Amino acid sequence: MGTIVGLLAAGHPVEEVLALYPYLERDDVMAALSYAAWRAEEVELPLKAS
Repeated sequence: MGTIVGLLAAGHPVEEVLALYPYLERDDVMAALSYAAWRAEEVELPLKAS
């Protein structure tokens, strides 16, 4: 997933990514982006020491 998101972030169009990874479909690329966006929104809270 990181490779796909990295390629897109570097400006490579989806069509190029699909050509580089022919076993992927457009929905796979969109799912990778959706997951990356979800991870970016995640908030990490510190654990309280007991």
